[in-house]
Amino acid sequence: MSHINIEIKAKCFHPEKVEAFLLSAGARFVGLDHQKDTYFIIPSGRLKLRQGNIENSLIFYNRPDKEGPKQSDFSLSKITDGAATEQVLTNALGVKVTVEKSRKIFYIDNVKFHLDEVPGLGSFVEIEAGNLADPSKTIDDLKNQCDHYMKAFEVDEKDLIHHSYSDMLLE
Repeated sequence: MSHINIEIKAKCFHPEKVEAFLLSAGARFVGLDHQKDTYFIIPSGRLKLRQGNIENSLIFYNRPDKEGPKQSDFSLSKITDGAATEQVLTNALGVKVTVEKSRKIFYIDNVKFHLDEVPGLGSFVEIEAGNLADPSKTIDDLKNQCDHYMKAFEVDEKDLIHHSYSDMLLE
């Protein structure tokens, strides 16, 4: 099944302030996930296998590399045997890049927040307003939610990142 997210990613110079805001706003803290994202070589879009202590999924998505909030159309499948899935996909497609990170995960309603630490890249905040739990949310609704939290987190336009971590590591 396909779903829509409106997403932003930005350098985060004050993750403790963002976390304090989220907790004071009643965000649900899911936990600290140590994630390994393996990106596979495919002709278009992105296919990644996420293996973590909280999230484990095979995810295909299309998202433009542009600044500001952007639409991401995605499909995902939960996985139970990450190592075997990784081996099959590596044999079939080849690996483009692997990204490892520590991620604190929070939710407020349909909005998911990540506070990421990526070795070699630094600290980041991600906001993902999605229609997975509420398909009645429009793209405009989701964009407005992202805009609201960008302001609340004092995210400056110059700090927005338009590439994925995988692209940043490949540069």
